[in-house]
Amino acid sequence: QVQLVESGGALVQPGGSLRLSCAASGSIFSINAMGWYRQPPGKERELVATITSGGTTDYRDSVKGRFTISRDNAKNTVYLQMNSLRPEDTAVYYCNMHIRTDYRDSYYNNWGQGTQVTVSS
Repeated sequence: QVQLVESGGALVQPGGSLRLSCAASGSIFSINAMGWYRQPPGKERELVATITSGGTTDYRDSVKGRFTISRDNAKNTVYLQMNSLRPEDTAVYYCNMHIRTDYRDSYYNNWGQGTQVTVSS
């Protein structure tokens, strides 16, 4: 069993910053890609940022230059530093990891429970 636990969501004013964290625990052999998704109110879930096991990152256009994804492999943790936050960044943010629990196994998608980020004055 693998569990992803997120933290860091909050209410913040426009222009403010937040740092989200997501730690994986349980039976973990290795982790490949990690990422952050978000689901704005009344909309579908969308990809925000990804980071490969080698550290290559990718971002959706609307967050480029404002958000930074990073990972700590020793802690099985992925972070999302969010700066210059805008009201349109308001959403439930979910972390995602491709995890293998055994060397003979395939990588499987794992999701966190979600953390609310609200940007409002």
